[in-house]
Amino acid sequence: MEYRKIRRRRRLLKLGRWMQKHFGWLGRLLKKLKPTFIKRLDWYIIKKFIGTYFFSIILIISIAIVFDVNEHLAKFTQYHAPLKAIVFDYYANFIPYFANLFSPLFVFISVIFFTSKLAGNSEIIAMLAAGVSFKRLMRPYMMSCVFISLLSYYLSAYVIPHGTIIRQNFETTYKNKKKNTAADNVQLQVGQGVIAYIQHYDNTSKKGYGFSLDKFENKKLVSHMTATDIQYDTISDTKYKWKVRNWKIRQLKGLREHITSGAQRDTVIIMEPADLVYSKGQQETFTSPELYDYISKQIDRGSSNVVQYQVEYHKRIAASFASFILTIIGLSLSSRKRKGGMGLYLGIGLALSFTYIMLQTISSTFAINASFPPMLAAWTPNIIFAFVAYFCYRHAPN
Repeated sequence: MEYRKIRRRRRLLKLGRWMQKHFGWLGRLLKKLKPTFIKRLDWYIIKKFIGTYFFSIILIISIAIVFDVNEHLAKFTQYHAPLKAIVFDYYANFIPYFANLFSPLFVFISVIFFTSKLAGNSEIIAMLAAGVSFKRLMRPYMMSCVFISLLSYYLSAYVIPHGTIIRQNFETTYKNKKKNTAADNVQLQVGQGVIAYIQHYDNTSKKGYGFSLDKFENKKLVSHMTATDIQYDTISDTKYKWKVRNWKIRQLKGLREHITSGAQRDTVIIMEPADLVYSKGQQETFTSPELYDYISKQIDRGSSNVVQYQVEYHKRIAASFASFILTIIGLSLSSRKRKGGMGLYLGIGLALSFTYIMLQTISSTFAINASFPPMLAAWTPNIIFAFVAYFCYRHAPN
């Protein structure tokens, strides 16, 4: 045992020397940067901000879970949902989804709450009297917003989409929330001048009926393929593998026509089941890189069913910047010491937060149903509230 302890200490010493040799510059750099950029005042406000932010999330989401359990307990019992699935498949993905959705609200509440308390205790007055400008006071708030924005974007772009798939599958199984699994008369461009058509497609069996594939060159039909049914190969190592049955190909060369046919054939067609069936909320199941690829592919195909995907893609980026705008508004409203406490400004903060969330919903609906530009729809709440933030900042105490 003693020999093993000595060997372990020697290994740790060697590792420490190696770290000091190769990464010692990083420690020295952090020692220089820390007193220069992050002062004691900054750490004090950052801890207050981040602590209040997570506390408000835990408090409100806990209340939301209680109401959700009360609402859906009957269905969970009716469809015999196991406790493990309820906890890990539904609520483990319910929490980050709604926490991130209402993140601007939590940011606003946090800033209003703890800044009003600082102002009520005359701490803001003491800071300003000591020569700290309002712009300097904003610095730790903006540092906290960088952390919150990066966390919010990472969750919405990479983590939540995977959890949304699990949550939606749970809802389909145990809450009887029907999911669209079929499509009729689907037509899309699968290549340059290549048009595919499926009369009926069933996503459960990954099978389509009444299939045709037309190829055009210089606006002239050169090949026409038909098949009674088409089956997606789900066990293939590569994508876009389809099996066609009872197929027939007519190749047109001027006035001549060559016909070939067969019972079954493996083929590669640049389309996937996700391209054929759209279900409500499907855009929320894609990560941001997957969304970007899907949007590019659908635009190349000339598909019109792409607006909601574009709105979702831009909304994830725009929502991550909301914390900066709402923090400036919240700080400007609550940094002045007033009689009567923080009740009025907490109410104003809640009203502005809900207005921001309502604007997000309205602009998204306009983009989908009224041909409103998707990028502008996603950024409209931020643009409007940026002017509100500037107005509040100009009237903040200095």
